[in-house]
Amino acid sequence: MVTFLPAPIGNLQDITLRTLEILKHCDILLCEDTRMSKKLIALLMERALLPLKDYIYYPFHTHNQESFLAQNSLEFFYQNIGFLSDAGMPCVSDPGVELVRFLQANHIPFEVLGGISAVTLMVALSGIVEKEFSFLGFPPHKAKEKLEFFYAVFKNPYPIILYESPHRLLESLDLMVQVDKNRQVFLAKELTKKYQRTFKGSLESVFNALKDSNDKALLKGEWAMVVDKTEKTESYTLSEEALLSLEIPPKFKAKILAKMKGGSVSDYYQSLVNGQKN
Repeated sequence: MVTFLPAPIGNLQDITLRTLEILKHCDILLCEDTRMSKKLIALLMERALLPLKDYIYYPFHTHNQESFLAQNSLEFFYQNIGFLSDAGMPCVSDPGVELVRFLQANHIPFEVLGGISAVTLMVALSGIVEKEFSFLGFPPHKAKEKLEFFYAVFKNPYPIILYESPHRLLESLDLMVQVDKNRQVFLAKELTKKYQRTFKGSLESVFNALKDSNDKALLKGEWAMVVDKTEKTESYTLSEEALLSLEIPPKFKAKILAKMKGGSVSDYYQSLVNGQKN
């Protein structure tokens, strides 16, 4: 059976007892990055959390997942296999979704163990999320697409949780400031690690604090952020009677009436002008 295993996102002690138990019985590990998984396993063995054992490691990521699934027989997936992404939960901005779909389609049993995730940590740490939220992973890389992305998602009625890499963080914050500099944001870097840092305030104030910092190491490490939801705005319905009472030129009224009721702008315009003459 294939078991999807949560990996610590920083602090090794966040490994779960269930994950350790499954690892003891696994023979094969599918890994987002075999180097990262080998390092994790070595640390667990070094601290006597796992017995010494030789695993067979296979890379499984977005660039090779289709060929991997096509090249291996269904019998392969009936072995004791563990799936590890580099950190946190598989399938959450990490590989694994295609493997789940493959196993489902072929009626092969699998299990997903619960564990630590940056998303749920950010929900609790931010003080922004009360109930609903939207997790959107990483923004687009290119500035133009990213700006369009922020204009769209800033209309979301729920807080937004995003990930961002250190070398794109300031650019993303700068673009978000252009969209709504007063929006509240919570940022965290290196979650659960020794150098975890958090920041909260308006987008403009947080951006300036990071941009003007003299700490050259500040931006290093992976970042997550929670952007507060848009303020609720009341919607109003304009009646025809209220429109006609407005002190605006007839040509504007005519255009609005045509949008509201259909018909010709010129016909409405003539009717309005004739009404004023009478």
